[in-house]
Amino acid sequence: MNTTTILLLLASLLIAVGISFYQYLYKVKSRSKVILLLAFLRFIAVFGLLLLLINPIISRKTIETIKTPLPIIIDNSASILNLKADKEAIAVFNKLKDNTALAAKFDVQTYQFDADFLPSDTIDFKGKQTNIDVVAKNLKTIYKNQHFPTVLLSDGNQTSGEDYVFGFNPDNKVYPVVLGDTITYLDLRIAQLNVNKYAFHKNKYPVEVFLNYSGTKSINTTFKIAQGNVVLNEQTISFSPNKKSATVTVLLPADKVGLQILKASISSKEQEKNVYNNTKNFAVEVLDQKTEIGLISSMAHPDLGAIKRSIESNAQRKVTILKPNQVKLLTDYNVLILYQPNAAFKAIFDQNATAKINTWIITGNDTDYTFLNQNQNNFTFKMSGQKEDYLGKFNSQFNLFALDNIGFDKFPPLENPFGTITATGNINTLLSSTIRNIDTNLPLLTFSENQGRRTAYLFGENIWKWRADNYVAKKNFIDFDLFLDKTIQYLASNNARKSLVVTHERFYNSGENIEITAQYFNKNYELDEKARLTITVTNTKTKQVKNYDLLKSSTSFQANLDGLAPGNYSFTVKELNSNSVYSSNFEVLDFDIEKQFVNPDWNKLNQLSIQTHGKTFLSNQVETLIQQLLADDSYKAIQKTLIKKSPLIDWIWLLVVIAIALASEWFIRKYNGLI
Repeated sequence: MNTTTILLLLASLLIAVGISFYQYLYKVKSRSKVILLLAFLRFIAVFGLLLLLINPIISRKTIETIKTPLPIIIDNSASILNLKADKEAIAVFNKLKDNTALAAKFDVQTYQFDADFLPSDTIDFKGKQTNIDVVAKNLKTIYKNQHFPTVLLSDGNQTSGEDYVFGFNPDNKVYPVVLGDTITYLDLRIAQLNVNKYAFHKNKYPVEVFLNYSGTKSINTTFKIAQGNVVLNEQTISFSPNKKSATVTVLLPADKVGLQILKASISSKEQEKNVYNNTKNFAVEVLDQKTEIGLISSMAHPDLGAIKRSIESNAQRKVTILKPNQVKLLTDYNVLILYQPNAAFKAIFDQNATAKINTWIITGNDTDYTFLNQNQNNFTFKMSGQKEDYLGKFNSQFNLFALDNIGFDKFPPLENPFGTITATGNINTLLSSTIRNIDTNLPLLTFSENQGRRTAYLFGENIWKWRADNYVAKKNFIDFDLFLDKTIQYLASNNARKSLVVTHERFYNSGENIEITAQYFNKNYELDEKARLTITVTNTKTKQVKNYDLLKSSTSFQANLDGLAPGNYSFTVKELNSNSVYSSNFEVLDFDIEKQFVNPDWNKLNQLSIQTHGKTFLSNQVETLIQQLLADDSYKAIQKTLIKKSPLIDWIWLLVVIAIALASEWFIRKYNGLI
């Protein structure tokens, strides 16, 4: 307090004494105990009120001891249990966290981790994934800008996340305690298997397998990939103390449509401690995207060969050139290309009225337009006998499928009779036509869709010149072939927009996140955020049924089905307001990544300790670790002197004392008849 405040407090004291003396003791004949008590209460009340008016600042000094944090982190993943190191881990963990000497020097804090970083509330060694990198990231966040040691109890076998060796702060020492038997046992392991989830029918798909070996002698192993009882690939792989890994790449045939479950395995004549990691199941869904296209023409023309070669540049397309009378069954084809139709196409049009196969009609100088007027209802043709050259003009607003302008305006003109082409329905034009740079406002290449049936029209022959011109300009046919491929792809698809769209995989590995997302659109195809979506999941073998609600996220609804046992499942997603339904199935493959290890990764944990200038310990060296932590003088407690200043008016108890003094004075006076 400064001098002024002290003088004011003395003055307040004198004033309070003076007032209480004047009111109760001055010229009073009898100074009884009641009078003295009343004088004291008046003194307390007046002095308290004056203190509040002066409001002096009260300073309080406290000394705080800040200890260095010591996070002790235990691996809670299932691999600890599989290595039979769970009891050992708990014993070491309890010994460290309950040590009184460590508690006196450090602020001991305990955590656990598997896929996530959590407080050590319940340690059960049931974690499905091991992510040591998440420990490094969380320590940097919790103890930002602090200097501290870390004790990490783990087997060092990480199954997810980035490389943890370089994730920890190199300025903070890490002391790994290796859990599990460090004796090297002979072990063969499929470390990783890479394969595309999808393959096309009658193609080949690659499988890449990484094999690891632990042991002290040279051995020969047999590697197989099988589907059921059929071995698709078999080869011999040699390992030695100097060659402990191998990579195998195999091309497998996709000769069956649908979900194919396969198994990769490695074996030898030597006995192993853990054979679970010798096999790995994987799945590939083989898609049949082969599009059969019937190219029907009653005449010979160079366009036919150019169209066939261009479309078949995509191995998933097959074009068959036919005359109208050679077509036996339209349903053998996914898309029909009708080249310059005439009266001979009558049976084709009649059959397609029922079959409703998407069609591409190409016209030219030999087209019977009277026949076309009678057999299609998208356009009305009024054509003359005069030929005309039409150039193409690209429409940048075309939105049925993504396509860049490959130089359509520079391609040679197409020939077609001169006349008027009038659209009688909704059309979407990719290329409009010009005659000598004058817009005709007529389509050249256009598309229409009516009740789910798609039709394309090209009004002009000699498209073979476009392909040839594209080759002259680019020295390849890629741009033109892509243009025709996208046209065929659009015609080959009949996917109308659905109100309920569900996204899921056909297979999941056991232990992975099994997430199914859905979107529901209203009649205007706007995302309906008020939709009520449920999912029913049924195990096809046990018939066990589980029901879930799909929870709303920012752009979709989601259901998390983690914890499903390996097996085949069918499911149904239902929107309760509209009763829209989507049904499908998936399979959970039997694969537990935490059972892949037979030894702790001593080398990796030791590399971590070297990187952070710490030291690696075995589980039976805990006392040595404790002594090293206690002897390290770089971790000392810091004492801080804290001075807290607070104004007297903040003291609520002073107000209470003043109120009690005034109330007591009044009641005593009243009781003794002084009022």
